[in-house]
Amino acid sequence: MQVRVRLGAGLSRLAVAPVVGLELDDGATVADALARLAADQPVLAAHLPAALPVVAGVHAGRDRPLHAGEELALVTPVSGG
Repeated sequence: MQVRVRLGAGLSRLAVAPVVGLELDDGATVADALARLAADQPVLAAHLPAALPVVAGVHAGRDRPLHAGEELALVTPVSGG
């Protein structure tokens, strides 16, 4: 199945594009998508554990199954004051 991954500002600066398509097996989870993204773009691997996954505007646990055509957004935490 095909899903889109939209990378937040911190990640998109490192990636080849701000939105990437991933081909995943049916029943793949957010964790599976993150693993594939890390394998496809190793420069992102160290930053993905801190990314907040969001699907359909709602925080998604890493065990959440993804469905064909869904978009997974990865938001990086921001600190400061």
